[in-house]
Formats: sequence, C-alpha cells, structure tokens
Amino acid sequence: MGAGNRDSWASRIGIIMAVAGSAIGLGNFLRFPAKAAANGGGAFMIPYLVALLLLGLPLMWVEWTLGRYGGGFGHGTAPGIFNSVWRKNRFIKYLGVIGIFGPLVIFIYYTYIESWTLAYSFFSLTGKLAGVTDQQGMQSFLRGYQGLEVNQHFGSIRPAYLFFVATFFLNFAVVRNGIKGGVERICRIAVPVLFACALILMARVLTLGTPNPAEPTWSISNGFGFLWNPDFSALRSGRIWIEAAGQIFFTLSVGIGAILTYASYLSREDDVTLSGLTATSMNEIAEVILGGSIIIPAAFVFFGPHDIRTIAASGVFNLGFVTMPQILNQLMFPGFFGFLWFFLLFLAGITSSISLLQPSIAFLEDEFRIGRKKAVWIVGAVAFVLCHFPVFLLRYGVVDELDFWGGTFFLVVFATIEVILFAWVFGIHNAWNEMHRGADLRVPVIYKFIIKYVTPLFLLVILSVWLWQEWMPVIRMENVSAESRPYVLGTRVVLALMLAALALAVKLAWKRRRARGEDGYAA
Repeated sequence: MGAGNRDSWASRIGIIMAVAGSAIGLGNFLRFPAKAAANGGGAFMIPYLVALLLLGLPLMWVEWTLGRYGGGFGHGTAPGIFNSVWRKNRFIKYLGVIGIFGPLVIFIYYTYIESWTLAYSFFSLTGKLAGVTDQQGMQSFLRGYQGLEVNQHFGSIRPAYLFFVATFFLNFAVVRNGIKGGVERICRIAVPVLFACALILMARVLTLGTPNPAEPTWSISNGFGFLWNPDFSALRSGRIWIEAAGQIFFTLSVGIGAILTYASYLSREDDVTLSGLTATSMNEIAEVILGGSIIIPAAFVFFGPHDIRTIAASGVFNLGFVTMPQILNQLMFPGFFGFLWFFLLFLAGITSSISLLQPSIAFLEDEFRIGRKKAVWIVGAVAFVLCHFPVFLLRYGVVDELDFWGGTFFLVVFATIEVILFAWVFGIHNAWNEMHRGADLRVPVIYKFIIKYVTPLFLLVILSVWLWQEWMPVIRMENVSAESRPYVLGTRVVLALMLAALALAVKLAWKRRRARGEDGYAA
C-alpha cells in the first residue's frame, strides 16, 4: 500500500535537524567527556573513531534506508518495516517490537532526567543555585531536589515532580502537532539555539586562563591535554573498545528505532546518504568539539590533575548537576552561564525525547489507523503511568535498570537484527541500490563490505563478550543491594509485560489488516 496519507517532512533541512536533534542529547555534553577522560583520554578517541566508521555511519545509513523503504509501504515502525523487507517470514515482525519497546523504555526515565535540566535552568535564573559553592552543598541541593533527603534547600517540598509534569506535557504538546507542525518546527529552532549556547560556554571556558595563581599548571591548555593526550597502553583493554562502541550507539541514537520512524516520512526519491552523513557530522561536532571543550577542561582548571579523574568517574549526574554548576558559580554572571548550561542540556534532551515518542505514536497511526491526536493521548496515558516508576523509585536503582535494558542491551540486539536483515535478507546489492535511490552522495564502495561483514561481526562480538562476561551477574543481580532487589525485579516484570503487550498489539494489527485484505502482511 502507499503512504500518501501519512505525514511528511516540510524540508530536507527539517529532517536533518530532527535526526541531529534526536542524536544530540545529554550524552554529548555529559557522557562523552566523562567516558573519554576515564578511559585514557586521547586513547579513547582511537576506538571511538573506529566504532564511528564501522558501526555508527553504517547503521545510520542502514536505518535511514530501511525507514524510507518501509515508509513507502505505509509503515513507520520496525514491525512493519521488517515485514516489508522479509515478507515470507511470519515471525520477523515480532523482532521489530524491540524498535518500539526500546524508545518507550528510554523515554520513561530520560524525560525525568530531562526535567532536572529545566528545573536547574529556572534555579540558575532565579539565583537559587548561586549561593551553593562547594561540592557537598551542590550534592545536597541535588538530593534535596530529587526528594532523596530533606535538607535546607527544599525541605519536604518535592519540586522535581512539578518540573517532571511540565516537561512531560511539553513533550506531548510538540508531538501532538505532528511531524511538520511539531517535531520539525521545534528542531529547526532548538538545534541552532543549542549550538549557540554551547559555543558561548566553550568560548568562556577557553578564556578561563589559570584562576588559581598558586597552581599555574592548572591551565586550560593542560586541561585539554588531560582529555586528549593518549595513553596508548589503554588500547590493550577490551573494555575501552566496548565503552567506545557503546558511546557511538548512545550518541547517534542508532539501534533504537527512532531514526527508522523519522526516515519513514521521507518520499521514495529523497536522499538518505548525504542527509545521514550530515546529521551524523552535526552530532559529532556537538559531541567531540563542543562537548569535549566544556566540562572536563573547566574542571581541570578549578580542581587540578589529581581530582579530575575522580570527577570524571563520579558519573554523569554529578558532572552535570554538581561539578559544572559549582564551577560556574565561581565565575562572573553565574546565573547567566548556569542558565546557558542547563538550557543547553534541556534543548538537547527535548529534541531527543520527542523522537523516542514517535515510534509508539506512528505504530498506532499506521497499523491501527488511529488518528494522530487520539494516538498521542493513548501513548501519553501509558507513558505517564510508567514514568512514575523512575520518579518515585530513583533511590532503588530503577533508572539504572531501565537504562541497561532499554538503552544498552536491546539497543545492540536491535542493531544486530536490522543490519543482518538489511545486508543478508534484503541482500547487499538490493540494499546498496535502495540506499542510493535519489542519493546526492555516493557512499564509498568499501562500505558494501563493511555493512555486510564488518558491522554485523562487530556487533556479534560485542554481544558475545557481554554474554560471556556479564550475563549471569546481571541476571542474579549480584551488584544490586538487598534493599533494591525487589524493585529491580519488579522493573523487570514490568518490562517483560511491556514486551508481551507490544507483541500482542502487533499480532492484532496484522490480523485486522489481513481481514481488510491489505497487501504486504505476512500471515
């Protein structure tokens, strides 16, 4: 069937900004510098770039191509797209369930964290953060905001919930207006503003000099040296290669399913090769150049080489919500720069979170013929209930559990499935021709070999290593405290029920559409 009644992008720049916005998220400015600094500095960039060339770019092109191809049959999500590629296989659509499940799971906790950035933007403008200048005070501020402790900053009030609700409804206000009127419109504004905020912050970091006269070596140049000078001995560790590959997945949003859905709204002759490369390049500029030039160099200038490793290893929450505001509060105009930092993170967050909602909405629209606004209400009601698990059970490791399954494990599994489907089932020659339909850029022919052999092998090795080293400790919850185990187990039960419900929904959708005699649906 055709896709003539589906929504579409208004412009090429719109889809590029939307995919770039989906990719540019909190990980670019928090996770990347922390991972790079904690894994050998410049040495981390070697496996990072290898993973970008062998995993990131190939998967980006695969997802753009598969999404556009499936959109030609009226499908905007992985079950229908996979079925379009392999119509003779009656089970392939159920593997596509992961492409709806993953984004929804990530949205459940990502939106709550995103709401912190909105709150801290407000606290910066109102001066509530300005009086907190030491690390202990900033940690206490964060824990008080999250409701993890009662202290002088917030008392028994829980502002985190109010900002979560505001952020949640902002997300749905955007997606309610569709692709052109909602997603594309906000991304065309938010992505340039995000870059502007990052450039101003980077310029301020570059002019820090040596704030501590007693420590002249704590300079901005040495801060960059700490981040970028390679420790080649670190390359012997398998962990650094897995960490680098994980960062590429995380930063490009590949293996999730959102890019498949975005690309499904392209027309059959729209370019995917140059557009995919452009979106990837924008993300890498945001991550490597801007993300790598703000928080770690600034922390080095204020805390020196001895404390910087502890800071880098302290976790992305501490980096973003403890270390960075502590640094900014020591500058002139702390409210202004604090607002720029947290508003930058908020824009990065919301352009990513709206992309996570789109697969669930598109599934209801395309496969059940439910109108846009009704689909948004259904997804919104389900997501709102599920979001309360991380909001109220943060202290029990629920966010970490959701992140592992939705944002790590199933992400790699889904990427492995789609690249094998693309290169081996669809066939690399057919896939290559489909990729270059209407293309403005010829992909180097070496990527035929990479996509068919190297990328799937790379993914299978990552999965195999994880299964060999980590499977049983994770299943047994060996690193989970006794207090948290019931909540982690409950989270796993909820995730299993979500998977089962989505699989049932796919079965019902195909049954209904076969009854209507629609083509392209395997029995």
